[in-house]
Amino acid sequence: MNIKKPNDRYTNPLTGKLVFDSIKPLDLTNFTKEDAKAYFDNSYDLYETLFTSLKYDSVYYLCPDRLRLPLIFYYGHTAAVFMNKLCLAGLIKPNERIRFDMDMIFETGVDEMSWDDTEHYRMGGSYKWPTVEETKEFRAKVRELIYKVIDRTPLELPVTWDSPWWALFMGFEHERIHFETSTVLIRQYPVELVQRPLGWSYAPFQLSQDKNIIKNEMVKVAETQVRLGKKFDFPSYGWDNEYGQVDCKVSAFEASKFKVTNEQFLEFVLDDGYSKREYWSDEGWQWVKFKQAKHPLFWICPMKCKSGCGGLISTYSHCQEHHFSKHHVNMFKSENAKEKMKIFFSDFDENQNKNASEFPFKLRLMFDIVDMPKNWPVEVNYHEAKAYCKWKGEGFRCISEAEHHAIREYDVFDLDATKDIIYQIHSKVNHNMAYGSSTPVDLHPANSKGFHDVFGNVWEWTEDNFNGLPGTKTHFLYDDFSSPCYDGRHNLIMGGSWASTGDEASCFARYMFRRHFYQHCGFRLVRSLPTSDGSKPNPQIRLCKDHIFVLGAGTPNNKVDLDENKLQVGYYETTNKQYLYDSHLHGQHFENEIVDQHVKAERIEKLIEQVNKILDDYPVEGRIATHLGCSTGRLVFDLAKRFDEVVGVDFCGKFLDIALKIQAQGEVCVKVGEEDVCIKCNDMDVVNKVVFKQMTWIPNEIPKSELVLFSMIDRVENHLSWLRRLKEIVQPNGLLVVYCKQAKWTSKKLQENFEKIFYLIKESCLMGDDCLSIWKMKSSYAAEYL
Repeated sequence: MNIKKPNDRYTNPLTGKLVFDSIKPLDLTNFTKEDAKAYFDNSYDLYETLFTSLKYDSVYYLCPDRLRLPLIFYYGHTAAVFMNKLCLAGLIKPNERIRFDMDMIFETGVDEMSWDDTEHYRMGGSYKWPTVEETKEFRAKVRELIYKVIDRTPLELPVTWDSPWWALFMGFEHERIHFETSTVLIRQYPVELVQRPLGWSYAPFQLSQDKNIIKNEMVKVAETQVRLGKKFDFPSYGWDNEYGQVDCKVSAFEASKFKVTNEQFLEFVLDDGYSKREYWSDEGWQWVKFKQAKHPLFWICPMKCKSGCGGLISTYSHCQEHHFSKHHVNMFKSENAKEKMKIFFSDFDENQNKNASEFPFKLRLMFDIVDMPKNWPVEVNYHEAKAYCKWKGEGFRCISEAEHHAIREYDVFDLDATKDIIYQIHSKVNHNMAYGSSTPVDLHPANSKGFHDVFGNVWEWTEDNFNGLPGTKTHFLYDDFSSPCYDGRHNLIMGGSWASTGDEASCFARYMFRRHFYQHCGFRLVRSLPTSDGSKPNPQIRLCKDHIFVLGAGTPNNKVDLDENKLQVGYYETTNKQYLYDSHLHGQHFENEIVDQHVKAERIEKLIEQVNKILDDYPVEGRIATHLGCSTGRLVFDLAKRFDEVVGVDFCGKFLDIALKIQAQGEVCVKVGEEDVCIKCNDMDVVNKVVFKQMTWIPNEIPKSELVLFSMIDRVENHLSWLRRLKEIVQPNGLLVVYCKQAKWTSKKLQENFEKIFYLIKESCLMGDDCLSIWKMKSSYAAEYL
């Protein structure tokens, strides 16, 4: 495939060194500023090295995955996140931002959407992205600024969750996350568009010496007590979802010694596993039919299978005849193709050293297509893993998070930094870029409990929904890192992969993806054993009981593909408190808001009246107003009578669904209990001046406004993540109005955050114990910081 354009060029993406080795994370109780610079450089260099594999600048603007943005976004994204987090933490002034337009363009990606979702508009060729050269310059200047921040920021050890330095480490680890996820994206590009960087080393391809790999024997684990979660004082950086704690007893089970290999998964493929409905969940079968899936994504055949690429390369297929001999092509096209391929297994016992090239499929690695390494772990999504488990026999499933802890060999109740796998200097684990690919599942020895690759090689799908642990909390610097995924539609992955570095390779790492997504992720077979008293075994699977409304899609039913007649399964409410308004379990929150806004509406009517009075008493230019907490849009539509543009922001999908329907239709009826509440917009002439946005924090795309009204401070999960950003969206001569239904957020309380930025004009009460305060920006702050 040749997409090279006339005069296309290759821009060296490096602003530092070409690096293939990853250094260990820092002990936050004992490091120097020079250590911090070295870890930053290694994170930044490693990430940029990855982009040297793109053959031309034009490749950056193609979408290797139809549900992801082109690589130019990811090249700039991590630098933009550094700017945003350092500004939020107060480590840089707003006027120190390198280029605010770059921060805005590269700030927000796309969620791991449903497989049949429409492509994001930024995936198309018409969106105007910065050039590679411009983005490289941006990254270089961000690098220099981070050096300055490290030099000028006082270092007080230990660095903790509350330290300003946490923002720097957040940036370091965010860089490393995108290193791994970008390896997956680059692996999905047409192979003709990438090149293996000189120095990138794949794992050895030698065949296994362990004859038991084909059988993959099951190893028993007795009933055991485990502890999930990380202490807040543990001396390493961690993402919010890692903290909290659960102690639980896991029933006895057995798990496969190895992760399932390519060779073992081939049996499922050749047994028509992808075409037999009985092996697939409802969700999984819908995915199979939409994707027309016939084998794992990174397996290559000559049959021009449907690709997952998007945009200009959406018609490309990785599965091309020219990768195969004529004999193999004819075999695939023959009438009894799969029966002929089964000879691969019948010959195996006669010749243990049979050449891997006889495997009918090939494998796409990062930059090359190679003969299939049959003893490497298969890489699949959750749906494929579950289908294999059902095909394998009754009771087989993926592992649970608690069971994954049970097959580890360290004492989970007495864990210090030296025992975390990422700090072990001579650990025999394929992670932290030991290789630039997977390895044979028996390359490293089993642990003391008899299991291989508990950490590293490829991630491991679990049965658990991603959710916070008891005692969890969000960090104001990245309030929405984890919590939007506590929705029952994301599953945990455990153990890390060959591309996992830093915190991702830690024993505390808890990451997640939607069940149809691909990472470097596989699975091992697990089956619960009978209990001594005949009760149902409890693998401590933790599922989310909430069904969360999705704007534009409704409320999905997260049907579970587990036999609850034979297993105990735990259901827990989402720990994302903001989901209370979108959860089917807590309809009263939604209904109460509808009543407050449109039935017993005295409060909102007084607020509308008061806001208009404020604008009369303290006039501002009528250009842009932003309402944070717009709910169903009632006040937004009123503000549109006075402003050229009004932005309505809320995190609640149900509220915004109503607001958008009113904007489009002028009227909508909502069921509240047994009653229908009909809501109308009385002035349709203003609706085109309104833009509604679903946001879980205040991104850079929210414009600087002459009026900012913040009326949901009493229902956001992390108030600091909103309060700290207000200074960048209020015009220096504009007004900030903060309204709270309860007197908790008085001007005195707000002053703790506003002291150097805003001064109080007036505070009042509208009804009950509510509180409304009016603020303006201090001229001294605007002069120094803006």
